[in-house]
Amino acid sequence: MISIEHGEGVPPVIKPTPESGAQPIRRWRWVLHLCILGAYPLVIGGLAFFGEAGNQPALSDTVPGVLWVSAIELSIFAAVFGLAWGCSRADKSSLYLAEPFRWRMIPYGLGYSVALRIAIAIVAAVIAGALIAMRVLSTDQLQDFVAANRPDVEALVDVDALRQNPLYMIVNATLISFVVAGFREELWRAGLLAGLAALWPGRFSGVRGQILGVGIAAVIFGLGHATQGMLAVFLTGALGFLLGGIMVLHRSLWPAVLAHGFFNATTFVVLPWALEHLPELLR
Repeated sequence: MISIEHGEGVPPVIKPTPESGAQPIRRWRWVLHLCILGAYPLVIGGLAFFGEAGNQPALSDTVPGVLWVSAIELSIFAAVFGLAWGCSRADKSSLYLAEPFRWRMIPYGLGYSVALRIAIAIVAAVIAGALIAMRVLSTDQLQDFVAANRPDVEALVDVDALRQNPLYMIVNATLISFVVAGFREELWRAGLLAGLAALWPGRFSGVRGQILGVGIAAVIFGLGHATQGMLAVFLTGALGFLLGGIMVLHRSLWPAVLAHGFFNATTFVVLPWALEHLPELLR
């Protein structure tokens, strides 16, 4: 098992410790735990990359279709995560679930979702400005690059249905945003951090070690979105790193889940307008 030890004013340190009378989890079990969870987004992304493109987006273009896809996605994740947990028997503390969900966390999640959007916009602007200043790309070339490599959101969700069907919008802004994306992906991130801390406690314990683990998880998370394009890899990786930082900061899964959910929900709401005005936004 893994426990979190910390004193007043001291960052938490995660390390594997057997419970009283319990046998310590063997290292090979944690290796399986980490391999299973590490492979999950890469396999899902690879299947999407090599799969044949259909006439419908991945989330379907109807409400019943979205509900069906959600059930499948959650069932697959439950099986994968359950298999990993069955190997390691990671405890609640190592999965950042020691603190129960509280309603007062909602304002934190909402505020963080705004901060995440601002942070990513600033990072993107700094990188774009640096490329232009170093004359790697001209302004027109950068605009063309962004337009050509923007995330293929139409392959994920039906934008016309978001615009025309309020129920379709509500389902995507609630179930998809907070459960299928927010809870599922943050629990995956917590599981990956638990595996890293258990296998290499000297490197991945404490705040710095956990942030390093967050960075590794962010890279894997971003590569899992490679099918949506180069910019999607960068954006989802950056988002994953910031969300992982929120989890480590609060020592809890829930603020990150809420921040993730609100971020996705607002994205669904503004997406039809943003795509319609993309040329103006690039200028």
